[in-house]
Amino acid sequence: MSKYEYYNLEVKGPIAYVTLNRPERMNMMGFAPWKEIMLVQDEIEANRDIRVVIIKADGDHFSAGINLRDLEKADSLSVADNINWLQRVYGRWQEMNPVVIAAVHGLCYGAGFEMICACDIRVAAEDAIFAIPEVRFGLSPDMGGSQRLPRLVGPGQAKRLILACEEIDGREARDIGFVEIVVPREQLYERTEKLAQRIIDNPPWAVRFGKKAINASMDSSLAGGLLLEQVQTIFCCGTEDQNEAIHAFFEKRKPEFKER
Repeated sequence: MSKYEYYNLEVKGPIAYVTLNRPERMNMMGFAPWKEIMLVQDEIEANRDIRVVIIKADGDHFSAGINLRDLEKADSLSVADNINWLQRVYGRWQEMNPVVIAAVHGLCYGAGFEMICACDIRVAAEDAIFAIPEVRFGLSPDMGGSQRLPRLVGPGQAKRLILACEEIDGREARDIGFVEIVVPREQLYERTEKLAQRIIDNPPWAVRFGKKAINASMDSSLAGGLLLEQVQTIFCCGTEDQNEAIHAFFEKRKPEFKER
C-alpha cells in the first residue's frame, strides 16, 4: 500500500514511477495533492540513483485538472499566500536532475496539462485529450502554463489553446509540438519505458548536463548557453564515464558507468 494518499511512488532501480492514483476522482488536482507532490519530489531527489521519472495515472484518465471545489474556495488573498510555492511544485520537475517523462492517456486538463508542460518529454496515447480551460473559469493559467506552453508550441498555438480553450487529441498535440511521441493506448508504457532505458544507458553526467543546457537555452542568451556548453565539456572530458563510453564503443560491449 502506498504511503501517499494521492500518488503511488515505486522505484525500480534507476526509474521512479509516480502514479496518480485517485481514478475515482479522475485524478483531480488541488491543494492537498500539490502538497503531497512536494513530498514525492523530496523522496525522488534524496535518491541519487534515480535517473528517470515516469509520471503516469491509474484509471481511464490522466487528470481532469483542478478540483473546482478548491477553486471555488479560493480568493485573492489565499492565492497571494500560496501561488509562489504552487508554481515551484511544477517547476521542480523541470529543474531536478532526473529526466521526467509524462505518459498520458485519456483526459489531461488544466492543472494536469500544466504539470506535463514542466516535464522533459511527453508520450501520449492516441486516446489522450488535452485542454487548458482556465480562461473559461475566469482565470489565466497560473502554474506555468502561459509561460511553458508557448515555448513548446509557439505563441499562436498557445493563444488558441489558452484563449479559446480548444481540445486537441494526441495526434494534433504531436503535430503542433506539444507531445513528442504518440502511440496506441496499449503501447503507452512499453514505449515510455523503452525511451527511459535509452536515457539510462547513456553516461549520467552527460544526460544531466544535456537536460540543464537545453533548459537554459530557452531563457539564456546564445553567449550564456555556449558558456554552459564549455563548462559541461570541460567537466565531462575529465570523467571516467566519458572514457568508458568510448572504450565500450570500440570494444563492442555495453558500457558500465559509475557516475565519476
